[in-house]
Amino acid sequence: MVHGEFGGLLLGGLLLLLNVGAVLVMGWDKFQAQRQGRRVPERTLFLLALGGGSVGCLAGMYGFRHKTRHASFVWGMPLILLAQLSLALALFWR
Repeated sequence: MVHGEFGGLLLGGLLLLLNVGAVLVMGWDKFQAQRQGRRVPERTLFLLALGGGSVGCLAGMYGFRHKTRHASFVWGMPLILLAQLSLALALFWR
């Protein structure tokens, strides 16, 4: 198990990469939607958010104006982020 400062840096780096990837995936899906191309399944977008990319998914949603009319995304993505922040705070304050 990774401990200390290195563990925090590793986790932070992984989360950064995951969220940058989430923004790119949302942008790609918007691009494909505009051109009637092959789309990224909504399930994949939610799994990406659940895996730690919720900030990137939200940034992609509003940055690209993508999926902002879908109630499942408008409510689901912030709820996922809220749950992740709650978990992080609970682990931090234990």
